[in-house]
Amino acid sequence: MKLTFSGNRALILGGTCELGVFLAKEMIKAGLFPILTYRNENGCKNILKQLQSVKGKYDTFYLDFTDRLSLKSLFSGIHDDLDFLVDFAQGDFEDLVASANCDAVYRYFEENISFRAEVLKMAARAMLKKKLKKQLKKKYEKKAGESRARLVFISSAAAIRPNPGQGFYAAAKLASEALYKNLGIEMGSRGITTVTLRPGYIDAGRGKKYLQIKKDGALCAVPIKKAVTCKELTETILFFLSDSAKSFNAVEISMDGRLTSGK
Repeated sequence: MKLTFSGNRALILGGTCELGVFLAKEMIKAGLFPILTYRNENGCKNILKQLQSVKGKYDTFYLDFTDRLSLKSLFSGIHDDLDFLVDFAQGDFEDLVASANCDAVYRYFEENISFRAEVLKMAARAMLKKKLKKQLKKKYEKKAGESRARLVFISSAAAIRPNPGQGFYAAAKLASEALYKNLGIEMGSRGITTVTLRPGYIDAGRGKKYLQIKKDGALCAVPIKKAVTCKELTETILFFLSDSAKSFNAVEISMDGRLTSGK
């Protein structure tokens, strides 16, 4: 199936992670223009190294979830030219609820929930402005829902089935899911929709390291006995960005081999 897209420019939050870079490559193949965010110089260098064969077909911007000025700078650089957003960004904080440092807990939720809410506010406004410009320039017919934008949040099966020590991670994911869901509810009639994906064990990044430590033990609880691959996840994301997935909105979709569907 050949996918078609209503837009072109896609912001990837957490663009330095293995999945973010892999998705950027697949987006470029599909004719999209990815914009990857990075938190430090090493992250930027990694993106440039991984995408050196496709220079000029993507862009990068600094974005630190502890730095609100970096957020303003990002959207100033984008100039409201935004059609899609894919959100991989997530802080790494695992601790027992009863023993976690309170200051660390406050910081974690501020970065991963409050800051994300501000990102979504600015992204939605940029998407609305672009839709208005399209209508004013008469590049598209003025039909409701024809000019559309889509935001995809990459959550986790841990949001509803956390391991010990993942309470804060799960809470942040669930809160972020609620933000995306309500954005889709509130903005769907204006052509801005959202989808949340809940992958299970992923054979990439921290997930790959965890699977290497646990070996086959972690996958025993997964009925299909396999992890989600980079290719599977990125192809699924592209589908949900495409015109073929227009009717999906404000939903959470599990992609975990039935890990969370039963006992």
